[in-house]
Amino acid sequence: VSGAATITVTRNEILYSLNKPDDFILGIVEFMPDGGHNVHYVRRPFRREPDFGVTSVNYSLRELLAMAEAPA
Repeated sequence: VSGAATITVTRNEILYSLNKPDDFILGIVEFMPDGGHNVHYVRRPFRREPDFGVTSVNYSLRELLAMAEAPA
């Protein structure tokens, strides 16, 4: 939802992105109040593996969107 503070990413998504950085793009779909949506792509969004036992991680949506690019 537009204006959300965080986005939740699973451990498996993070591990895949770190193991295959050229094959992974984090797609974020932002749903707007008027019913429309914006699509954002983030390449290489994660820097390190989550700690053992972690199943998901919350990231700042604002920070991820700052790294994003429009779909090509």
